[in-house]
Amino acid sequence: MTTNERPTPEHAHRVSERIGPGSVSVTRVGPRMYEGLNERGATLRVGGPELDGEHFTPGELLKLALIACSGLSADRVTARRLGDDFALTVWAHGKSEHDTNRYARIEEELLLDLSTLAPDEREQLLGVMSKAIERGCTVARTIEEVVELPTTIDGTQV
Repeated sequence: MTTNERPTPEHAHRVSERIGPGSVSVTRVGPRMYEGLNERGATLRVGGPELDGEHFTPGELLKLALIACSGLSADRVTARRLGDDFALTVWAHGKSEHDTNRYARIEEELLLDLSTLAPDEREQLLGVMSKAIERGCTVARTIEEVVELPTTIDGTQV
């Protein structure tokens, strides 16, 4: 099976009696390749870094979860100040350490243009966004004691 093919019935996700809100599953669709599924039917491919094709590695998913959570946590407070159509891209930078096989540091970078704000308005928004992420990002709150998580917003370390 190539990474772009859909799983066949023999690869279908088996149903668990414990499925509930927040449940997700992966099922093997080929050598070192899995398909992830949530209860709303969204899917994505997860595979080893050595594989070709369109898929995420587990480490990329960890970073993706972290930055999506940060973006969502800051979204409402940012929209109140910049309007609903503001542009934001969030990046996560970092690789696992070879010797320990774990992430010790993941750098979050929120890219948005705050140049139209007065300096005091910009500083206030940076603080509000930082606090919103700190309070609202479940993923960051879960891993912050074991992974260093420096955050930069619009070029400023917060």
